[in-house]
Amino acid sequence: MSFASLNLAPEILRAVHEQGYSEPTPIQAQAIPAVLNRLDIMGCAQTGTGKTAGFTLPLLQLLVPFASSSTSPAKHPVRALVLTPTRELAAQVEESVRTYGKYLPLRTALLYGGVDIKPQIKSIQGGVEIVVATPGRLLDHLEQKSINLSQVQMLVLDEADRMLDMGFMPAITRILAALPPIRQNLLFSATFSEDIKKLANGFMRNPTMIEVARRNAPAELVTHQVYEVPALKKHALLAHLVKARDMQQVLIFCRMKRDADKLARQLVRDGLSATAIHGDRSQSERSLALDEFKTGKVKLLVATDVAARGIDIDQLPFVINYEIPNTPEDYVHRIGRTGRAGSPGDAISLVSPEEMDYLTSIEKLLKRQITRLPLPLLGGERDTRPPRERDAAARTRTSAAPLSEEERRERSEQRRVREAKESARAGRAPYQAGDSPVPPLKAPFPYPHFDFSKPYEAPSKDTQVESAVVASASPPSHRPQTRSVGALLGRKKIDKP
Repeated sequence: MSFASLNLAPEILRAVHEQGYSEPTPIQAQAIPAVLNRLDIMGCAQTGTGKTAGFTLPLLQLLVPFASSSTSPAKHPVRALVLTPTRELAAQVEESVRTYGKYLPLRTALLYGGVDIKPQIKSIQGGVEIVVATPGRLLDHLEQKSINLSQVQMLVLDEADRMLDMGFMPAITRILAALPPIRQNLLFSATFSEDIKKLANGFMRNPTMIEVARRNAPAELVTHQVYEVPALKKHALLAHLVKARDMQQVLIFCRMKRDADKLARQLVRDGLSATAIHGDRSQSERSLALDEFKTGKVKLLVATDVAARGIDIDQLPFVINYEIPNTPEDYVHRIGRTGRAGSPGDAISLVSPEEMDYLTSIEKLLKRQITRLPLPLLGGERDTRPPRERDAAARTRTSAAPLSEEERRERSEQRRVREAKESARAGRAPYQAGDSPVPPLKAPFPYPHFDFSKPYEAPSKDTQVESAVVASASPPSHRPQTRSVGALLGRKKIDKP
């Protein structure tokens, strides 16, 4: 099957061919005809299989009759709305719409938070047919009455499982209330739970389920690997893997924003180029970090789950779960950043004993056990590198950013534990602050027989006699005799009979 057989406009086919695509993927081959038939769709497929084009191409085809080159905003009402959970995914979808619709007189607007809202308002006032937005920023526009959704004919929820999560449900409900009741609804995701299907059935009309693979299945070209490692050794293992395998482009996932920043700083101190991306960073910082990672300027991108969906990087070879997610579906989306478009990839997870329950849930979802790899030798605490390498590492640490208060406390605690272990190994009490060094005792001259290095034992009778003889034979004391008070006052000394 070719794209030409899908009844797409010549302008759309021209743009598709310029991107180097000649045959649709399985999800595209099934979803595009169904969308063109005005059916409500729930599309489920593995990550990296072209779901975005699966709804972008038919969406553009359905809007071809409304395309107009008029400059009047009234000729360009909002007819299609695409909602995404993250800014990065919204930017990717909007770029896909522009790419495939470059030869059509259709206008597009991208709405997400973290940036000034005024340029977005100006873009909408000029007239747009397609709006790609995140829920929070779209609600801002609705509250300011800067957008009119009364003529929307198609609603697309990309990554619908996250969009319909309870955290997004209030925003989705308010947005649905602003849309016409009769419209076409399209839901696409790599994972669908039964609860999400029930929620979707509440506002969809007889949805058609399209599954081109087993539900919640990861990409087949991804190799799964697990290292069982204590939490305190994860950083050392990560740095070792990056250097030993000469990894040039790695996406590393953490659960918390502060952990992502902390890990990125640690990797920089190790002499590796790394940066972090998460929800607390501004949009300009997130865009810059992503661009540097895509272009190869930065080799390691440490991210939270904000990057687990929608980031499309050509031939990304490695995804490392520094901390595995507590939800197995998030694991599928994380590793879906690699093994895309027919390229193989490696998904490596560093699992501590406290995370074994999460790993069990992931393996239950995958319906197979993930291969365990033996831990490599990470070396002891003693630095065995050549002097030249040690000096270079010291210079790198000196030029690195100063430690935060949290990192200083953590290092102090690690140093205290290490000293306690060394003291216990040596069979002595650990050194405490305020202790003063005590010089070793030396045997006094009158007691040459006494060994002060041994525990005290009561002397025997022979030893007591010998001590008495030594004491009597000792020379008299040379301490000067003290004079009485009377003698100091001039009183003469009277000899006693």
